[in-house]
Amino acid sequence: MDVFEAIEKCRSIRNYEPTPVPKEKLEKILEAARLAPSASNRQPRHFIVVTDAEKRKALSGGMFAKFLRQSPMVIVACGDEKTAPEWYAIDVAIAVENMVLAATGEGLGTCWIGSFDENQVRDILRIPKNLRVIVLLAVGYPSDKESLTSKVLRVVRKRKSLDEIVSSEEYGKACQLSLQ
Repeated sequence: MDVFEAIEKCRSIRNYEPTPVPKEKLEKILEAARLAPSASNRQPRHFIVVTDAEKRKALSGGMFAKFLRQSPMVIVACGDEKTAPEWYAIDVAIAVENMVLAATGEGLGTCWIGSFDENQVRDILRIPKNLRVIVLLAVGYPSDKESLTSKVLRVVRKRKSLDEIVSSEEYGKACQLSLQ
């Protein structure tokens, strides 16, 4: 699958099969994160792979994170604010998106989770103070049964057109794209 095909297929998955993620696929996903660019190549990121059922249950406390209990894997993406105080969150986000695309290419589903208590996650996983928890990433094989939340969001919030999200030269000025 090429990159653009992965981008087209990518969506937030909130219902997973219990099948574990094979080691080879996890290695590709983590390698995609390692290869991500970062400001001044400081690489202020660290990832914690969580497969333990009790820890995943403990991480699922956020209002929109309940499905982490059944996701076979959660990758906790952290940023080192001492290494790159201004850019650590962006650098981690770039690496996480690389993971999302790599996972999609491997036939896996993912979902970014921002609904968590950082101090609780820090305590559960013994994360040092210099690292900030940026996002939890659910990873696994998508279930054939789509969650009600996913169905509703797909119907209610369709993806915007290019005309709605792109301006030319200044905000609000229509961008004439030619695909020649």
